[in-house]
Amino acid sequence: MKISREQMAENRQRILEVASRLFREKGFEAVGVAEVMKAAGLTHGSFYGHFSSKDDLIVQALAHALGQRNGASLPLGAYMEEYLSPRHRDNRAGGCPISGLAADTLRQTPEARAAVTEGVRAQIDWMSEKDEGPDADRRRRAIANWSAMVGATILARVIVDPALSKEILTETLAWIDDGADRPASAPAKAE
Repeated sequence: MKISREQMAENRQRILEVASRLFREKGFEAVGVAEVMKAAGLTHGSFYGHFSSKDDLIVQALAHALGQRNGASLPLGAYMEEYLSPRHRDNRAGGCPISGLAADTLRQTPEARAAVTEGVRAQIDWMSEKDEGPDADRRRRAIANWSAMVGATILARVIVDPALSKEILTETLAWIDDGADRPASAPAKAE
């Protein structure tokens, strides 16, 4: 039975949704094509009508997850608070693909790393645009804040001590908030 282009597009969307959630939850190596297709309610054989390989699926799932930009409709401060919350920390499958998959992506194809590069670039650009500080410092603050947010989330997720995990999130947000009130220092010179 032949399926319509519309149904094919819906199936592809469902595969990307499922794959991006499973990859964020378990990592790339722990998730197979058969598991993705079963979770999407499709046959394993239909996979190749959508993707050429698991590597292709990884690239497309990363681009899909990064393109969703969860929380982008919030003001920047509220976005940072949500990102650095225990709720986001605990929602690996639905959370930020950068904090969930950065280390795994390092060992993936150049195409997967390029998808992450574009996602990081878009995030920094968005944060720079939302920043209300002086224009000259917006990009620097966006890079520093985003790096701190991702790093704090990674650490908070890996730590088994709940109090320390929450403290990392709370103190990172406080550090970011404190930085909004102080002038930027001169950039360090590269040696």
